[in-house]
Amino acid sequence: MPRLFTALEIPRDAALSLSLLRGGLPGARWIDVENYHMTLRFFGDVEGHTADEIANALDRVRRPSFTLKLSGVGAFGQKKPHSIWAGVSASPDLHALQGEIDSICRRLRLPADPRKFSPHVTLARLKNANPHEVAHYLSARGNFATLPFTIGRFVLMSSRASVGGGPYVIEEAWPLIGSDYDRSVSLDNSASEASRIIW
Repeated sequence: MPRLFTALEIPRDAALSLSLLRGGLPGARWIDVENYHMTLRFFGDVEGHTADEIANALDRVRRPSFTLKLSGVGAFGQKKPHSIWAGVSASPDLHALQGEIDSICRRLRLPADPRKFSPHVTLARLKNANPHEVAHYLSARGNFATLPFTIGRFVLMSSRASVGGGPYVIEEAWPLIGSDYDRSVSLDNSASEASRIIW
C-alpha cells in the first residue's frame, strides 16, 4: 500500500540551487535532486476508497498561484540530528493552501498529522552524524537562498516503503488559479484524471 501526501514540486532552477548544497557532511545520505519536494500534508498508508475521497475533496480547492523563495538551511534533531533541510521565506499564501488542505482532512475525519506544519525541503537524511560537524555545515551555508519562483499547482504524491523515501510518483495534480496549469491543462493532469488513483 503506497503512502500518500500532498506536496509542492520544486522547479528545475531552484532544484539546481539546492543540489549545490550536497556534500561536505559525513554520514549524510543526500536526497536525489528529482525527489525534492515540499510536503503540505502527510496522509500515510491509506486504502483505495480513502484515496479517492481525498482526491475528490481536493478537487474543490480554489487558491491563487503564488511565489515562493527557499531561504536558509537547518537540521531536525538538536542533540541527535537526523535530517538536513532548506527553509522557506514567510508566505501567507502557502500557509493558506496548507490550512485548507488540513481542513479537508478534518472534514474527512482523517487522523491528525502529529507534526506541526513546518515548510521545508529535505536535503539529506543523517545517520550517526556528529552534531558539531552538522553545526559547521549549517553555519557555512547560512546565507543560502533561491530566486523567487511561481507555484502553479499542488500534487498528490505516493511513495513506496524504501530507505530514505522515494521514488515519488505524482498521482494527481491540481492547478492554482491564474497559473499556466490553470490556463492549459497539462498532459500529466489529463492522464491522472483519466485514471484516478487505482491501487
